[in-house]
Amino acid sequence: MNRIDRLQAILTQLQTKKIVKAQEIADRFEISLRTVYRDIRALEEGGIPIGSEAGVGYFLDDSYTLSPIMFTTEEASSILMAGKMMPHLSDKNVDHAFQDALYKIKSVIKAEDKELLEKLDHSVKVFTGMSSAPKKDSIYLQDIQQALVQSKVLHLKYFAHYKQEHSLREVEPIGLLFYALNWHLIAYCRLRGDYRDFRLDRIRELEVSSSTFDRKLDNAFEDYLKREKEQLQCFEIELKVSKALAQLLHESKYWYGFLSEEEDGNCLHMKFLNPDLNGFARWILSMTEKVEIVSPDKLNTLLQEMVQKLYENYKNN
Repeated sequence: MNRIDRLQAILTQLQTKKIVKAQEIADRFEISLRTVYRDIRALEEGGIPIGSEAGVGYFLDDSYTLSPIMFTTEEASSILMAGKMMPHLSDKNVDHAFQDALYKIKSVIKAEDKELLEKLDHSVKVFTGMSSAPKKDSIYLQDIQQALVQSKVLHLKYFAHYKQEHSLREVEPIGLLFYALNWHLIAYCRLRGDYRDFRLDRIRELEVSSSTFDRKLDNAFEDYLKREKEQLQCFEIELKVSKALAQLLHESKYWYGFLSEEEDGNCLHMKFLNPDLNGFARWILSMTEKVEIVSPDKLNTLLQEMVQKLYENYKNN
């Protein structure tokens, strides 16, 4: 990117937040802080009223207005692609809001780009391979976002899958996580006196209360993620499988923490990193061909126990 384009992009970035840190600009454009300072000075010399707060960042004067931003073809296409994924990564309410925003974006792009986007829209489909069950109108994503930014206490009716029962919770939301194809609310649970992970599709009722809480979200959320990462125990797993079987595992292996593979004659040594040995053993059971477990021994023991249990359950059938 040449300097003129970068200066325009920095000006656009300054419009996205109340205060933008110099390091954020440096990270986005992969430039040094010294170059950031020079670019900001160049914008100021060009008449742009940029304010700064020592140790915090830069901001545009409230009285300064810019002409409407035009999207490039690549930018508009990227947003359309994101829109294709949105129905599979959210609920109907969020998807509708995104599609409304997409209409507004389409309304300001050039005529030739509108035709391109229309063609792209008909040529891109997303198939997840998941159940075709109707999408929920809401998994409370918008309500939780509101509570997060306003530090509001949430009242939940939550279904605990492992206990198969409902419970009422009063929680202080600190963050949203998307993993394992589901959104999760991370919140301080006043009932348990600790942070908990609530899967959004298991929240049966949610109310944003008028009560607020005083908890520093950035610190609390980062501390939670750091602690969870330290506590998560992952097992290094090595399997020896035939090349024929390895071909059948081409897609599913990535769901089980696949790391690498090496050829060994007619076989492959496959390495994985996975926190759930029970789940991994059940995956091996689903394979019709023999799999040699190189390590760890605990996985081999688990598999033997499962095979014995299966034998006991079906031997008299």
